[in-house]
Order: sequence, then structure tokens, then C-alpha cells
Amino acid sequence: MKCYVCAKLGRDTDAVAICIVCGMGVCMDHAIREDTEIWEGGYPFPAKKIKHKLPRILCPECSHAMKGDK
Repeated sequence: MKCYVCAKLGRDTDAVAICIVCGMGVCMDHAIREDTEIWEGGYPFPAKKIKHKLPRILCPECSHAMKGDK
């Protein structure tokens, strides 16, 4: 699998990870490791935040979206 972001830029780079949100393949330059909060609970309530964050790999677009960046 190739890095999607690099492919859009005309580069041929192997992917080393897959974004946990959108499934995009990303290389080491575009993979973003973030610790995300995890919630558990029934639908629609009750919900509670788990004590520990879980490490996740995100693409640049999903990382910005999860932070609320534009």
C-alpha cells in the first residue's frame, strides 16, 4: 500500500500505517500518533470517559478534524 497524501503530491512512498478514522494509508511523514479519549456506555446514555487515553494513528486530515481545526 502507498501513502495517499504522497500519491496526491506525485510521490511514491510506502504506507506504514492506516488512519484509524478514514482508513487512509500514510507514510512515516504523514502518520500522526495521538492519544485519544475513549468513551463507553449504552446508547444514548449513560456514557463515561475511560481513565486512560488510547494511542491512535491518524492521517493529517482526520487529526485536524478531531482537534476542531479548520
